[in-house]
Amino acid sequence: MKTTRHNRRPIRIWIPVLPVLLVLSPLIVLAVGVAAVACLVYRINMLRALGSGWRIVSALPGTRLDVEHGRTAVLVTIS
Repeated sequence: MKTTRHNRRPIRIWIPVLPVLLVLSPLIVLAVGVAAVACLVYRINMLRALGSGWRIVSALPGTRLDVEHGRTAVLVTIS
């Protein structure tokens, strides 16, 4: 994540992935369970849904998200 101040150098904020995954792991397990139930309810092949989700996550590196509001600008880059 990169925050830009008006007429100044950008501030870089690095977010470590492993601690974030450890903190969010209960939510990830819950989301997988909900997705599995949704696949059963809507009669979707779970392996195909898992493969599609993996392709989406694999396509994320290189994604840039620019948000500007007033004098504040935030650039999020997934690498």
